Amino acid sequence: MRATEVPAIAGAYLFEPTPYADERGFFCRTFDADVVRSVGLDPNAFVQDSVSRSARGVLRGLHLRSGDGEAKLVRCSYGRVFDVVVDLRPDSPTYRERAFFELSGETQATLYIPAGCAHGFQSLTGTADTSYRIDRPHDPAEDVTIAFDDPELAIPWPLPVTSMSRRDREAPSLADALRRKES
Repeated sequence: MRATEVPAIAGAYLFEPTPYADERGFFCRTFDADVVRSVGLDPNAFVQDSVSRSARGVLRGLHLRSGDGEAKLVRCSYGRVFDVVVDLRPDSPTYRERAFFELSGETQATLYIPAGCAHGFQSLTGTADTSYRIDRPHDPAEDVTIAFDDPELAIPWPLPVTSMSRRDREAPSLADALRRKES
């Protein structure tokens, strides 16, 4: 497994495993505490695992948490997703920068997203399973959502949106969400 720093988002990393394929399919390690530790992250800091299943065109996000924020490891275990990270940490050298990734079940790459960054993704395939490893228990009172189509962010979503949650559809602009995050 190789860890690569994401230049557009300070403190973000892409963990790329080496799948071993044969006639049966493949096997790969998707989490390695030693590799996580080698980039200065505490592998024991993650306290919750979750998974979502999305149909083609489904968009989830952009989400982040107020207060201490929430760091997470995100991986598409089946299918493919267009994944987006926006740095919303005012003291970060990459503040308001965006980074885009294609995560897939083929590569099993895992993206580390630091606390204070917004995250969202769109399913590119008929079914996409996305796994999250989160460093804090979820508190709905800290949820912050940003409009996926905010013109200031100008995210190039690759497909028309087929479905999204009511919360995501009604999300405020980046400017309004940042005011909420700081309060």
